[in-house]
Amino acid sequence: MTTADKTLKRIILEMGTGNDLYGENYTKAAKRAVQDAIHHSSIILFKSLGIDPQTMQIELNLASQNPDAIDLDAVAQELPYGQVTPKAVKGGLNIHDPDTGRTSVIVNAGIIVRLPL
Repeated sequence: MTTADKTLKRIILEMGTGNDLYGENYTKAAKRAVQDAIHHSSIILFKSLGIDPQTMQIELNLASQNPDAIDLDAVAQELPYGQVTPKAVKGGLNIHDPDTGRTSVIVNAGIIVRLPL
């Protein structure tokens, strides 16, 4: 059976949260959310089962109060393997401090990994 004959199966769901406390940089917060998500686990099944990690199909979901401010290509580079399809949606959280005039931004990441199995 070839890879083309196999059906993509969801095998991993990881979630993370990232922030930028002072610069209102949504891309920085999104990168931190991805790093938070992928550092929660050590996935050994690829090497154990002889699966090439580049065959992963990765759906990268990012939620922020300003989705258009996220550089999706830059954030996708945080994932070391696979074929990444990033998207940003409205969500996350902004917290404004009226005393300093600063707004802290929080971005959530949901990473879904599928493999042809």
